Amino acid sequence: MNAMTEEDYRTTYWPNLEKAIDHLLIQNPTDHISISYEQIYSYVYKCVCQQHSELLYKDLMLKITTHLQQVSSDLQIVPPGNFIEYFNIALTQYTDALQCIVPVFIYMNKFYIETKLNRHLREDLMKLFTDHVAEKHVNTLIPLLLEAHSMPFQVRPSTMASVVKGLYTLRPDWVHLAPALFSGFIPQINPPTVESQLSDYAAHDQKLQMELSLNGFPRGDQSRKRASEESA
Repeated sequence: MNAMTEEDYRTTYWPNLEKAIDHLLIQNPTDHISISYEQIYSYVYKCVCQQHSELLYKDLMLKITTHLQQVSSDLQIVPPGNFIEYFNIALTQYTDALQCIVPVFIYMNKFYIETKLNRHLREDLMKLFTDHVAEKHVNTLIPLLLEAHSMPFQVRPSTMASVVKGLYTLRPDWVHLAPALFSGFIPQINPPTVESQLSDYAAHDQKLQMELSLNGFPRGDQSRKRASEESA
């Protein structure tokens, strides 16, 4: 194998890898791409064998960080009524992309990230989404999820489940931000309820509803309720 200089890496290998990563991050990973997965893997393999693992890892992390910063900026201008849906699209598209990115970088993962950094590529890439997207918007997202959860079918159940489970996967400690919300989608995350705590749970739920009301979130669809009463 001919020696690969850093200039070779910069002018030939990384530009092709960057093009493929762009496509996987933005497009549907099942679409046809101009560079094959076999070719991507081959480039990664050569870079690792030629002692450019650290450079490749840094470039990959920087590339994806820049992409996620743009995703976060785009979410900032999404109106509240569409925010849950758009966040779900961003998270789903990213995790789908990782299903392709992680396997083709498996050689770098095995011989650099796991060996020298004692981590795993997928974990590092999911942490990037947590740091640059989820953490930036979680304080906006949780109240919207609570509102939607109190008004069934305001948001599609599949979308609600996807977002709540996604947040839990990213940061399990976010359960404490809305225990009732997370427990509604993720079984067995709360300790068993004992009878002596029932009044405490009821008081907590009442307080939560009051806080939502004070923050401008309606407590259910009152117009629908009145309409059903009138028809009765």
